[in-house]
Amino acid sequence: LMINKKSKYAIVIAILFELILVGTIIFSLVSKQKTNLFLLLGTMFCILIPFIITYITNKIKLLLPTNFQYYAVIFIILALYFGEFLKFYTIFWWWDLFLHFTFGCYGVIIFIHLLKGIIQKTNSISIRRFAIFSVISAFCFSISLGTLWEIAEFLSDYFLKTNTVNGGLEDTATDLMVKVIGAFIT
Repeated sequence: LMINKKSKYAIVIAILFELILVGTIIFSLVSKQKTNLFLLLGTMFCILIPFIITYITNKIKLLLPTNFQYYAVIFIILALYFGEFLKFYTIFWWWDLFLHFTFGCYGVIIFIHLLKGIIQKTNSISIRRFAIFSVISAFCFSISLGTLWEIAEFLSDYFLKTNTVNGGLEDTATDLMVKVIGAFIT
């Protein structure tokens, strides 16, 4: 029976950051600085997404990488809280590239685990052909997720008036190239 285990570390970190976010929201409301209110609320929701994904994958019996929740929660915190709220994207020129490269690598790892649950090897498929298919599919999956992320950044800027695509086309193209390199290396 395949089941994705809950990560105790991810739960602790998620609770800790949810409390930090609640405190930050309260402070923002008291000091009448409501500019980042939607960003903070969105971050609170996004921290729950890895746990929702784990629940769904357990229901449909798909295997995620070990500590998926832990890495996903950390990534969300680094991207949204540190990157957007604490302005790491502005402070560190490499912050955005680092996160996109990391995501490119981890996207491949996630897909390979999901693939194990979807495709059952049979005698008619050689190990070599299965490996080649897995690598190509994982690469494409990672790039697809990266592209969806770029779309999410654009929509966030458009609707929530954030500043995630600072350099416009150059930022988006660089992000995609770094993701491709990370996925290819992985």
